[in-house]
Amino acid sequence: MRRRRRQTYTLGVPLATSEMFRRYPVASSGDIDHARQVLSDVFLPLDFSSASASTALDLRLNVIKVGRVTAGYLRFGDAVRIRTSEATDYHVDIPLTGRATMRAGMHSPVYATPRTAAVFMPGHPADLDCDKDFAQVSLMVPRAELQLQLENLLGRSVVKPLVFSAALDLTTGPGRTVLQTLRLIDQASKNERGPLQHPLAAQRLEQVLMESLLFAQPHNHSAALSSTAASAGPRPVAQAVELLKATPEHAWTVSELAGDVGVSVRSLQEGFRRGMSNTPMAYLRQLRLEQIHEELSSAAPGSVTVTEVAARWGISHFGRFAASYRRRFSERPSDTMRRTSILRD
Repeated sequence: MRRRRRQTYTLGVPLATSEMFRRYPVASSGDIDHARQVLSDVFLPLDFSSASASTALDLRLNVIKVGRVTAGYLRFGDAVRIRTSEATDYHVDIPLTGRATMRAGMHSPVYATPRTAAVFMPGHPADLDCDKDFAQVSLMVPRAELQLQLENLLGRSVVKPLVFSAALDLTTGPGRTVLQTLRLIDQASKNERGPLQHPLAAQRLEQVLMESLLFAQPHNHSAALSSTAASAGPRPVAQAVELLKATPEHAWTVSELAGDVGVSVRSLQEGFRRGMSNTPMAYLRQLRLEQIHEELSSAAPGSVTVTEVAARWGISHFGRFAASYRRRFSERPSDTMRRTSILRD
């Protein structure tokens, strides 16, 4: 009987086997107890239900963090069966070589190959029955972060938990996007001064990875996500920025602002952090400082006081305001008025 050649598929075509995330080795071991411990520490508690003293485990594990997403390259030498505890986050197992039967709880199994990955929901244990010389990329995506990313894309809060279909087709356009993103991350991981070393750049890669999964894999919010993309309406952060610019003097709270743009407080705060590297209230304070500086710079001598101008733009803590003003403009508010008066004279 002819043996079938094992192939690795990336972007839908066979490629040579490659070890990913080489610069981030965590373990290379044949000891079952050590393998159990290190995998439990990185992902979630698990056990090798079929392993014996003669099992040639030959574990190879490389792990990187992409923002708050954990990405690991995992390879076993011998056939092995893994039983995990109940997951608290989303897990995606993407085979590179070999085959495995993967099942979450009592759900139907996924026959995972380099053409088909498995997606596991929070709240279920998993069984993985892996062939000899099996290798995969394992992703662990925090539940709260993925739900929040979905809310950011939808522009509103989501009540129902996010539930994916179990089998991810890696040969289609959307599935290939997930693989392409992983290849991008793998390339970035090879550079010791690359984007993964910069928090903001790593955050962007994390966002791309989560969005590629949300658009690639069918889930219970897919129809709403497609509808939102088709409508191309304004994003919540952009709406919030416009509201703040229009009335910076208003006594805004994050709750009021989030309500006006139709998202949760946490979703709005995360959207500002990702898109503007700031918080809504810090952005508002910067707007107010700019407006106050502009008014003080153009005020006629003796026409107003600093306190009057600051109060008009919603400032209530004048000591804190004065310190922030000096950090921003390298002078005190009174210095701005004095300089303006001298220039006018």
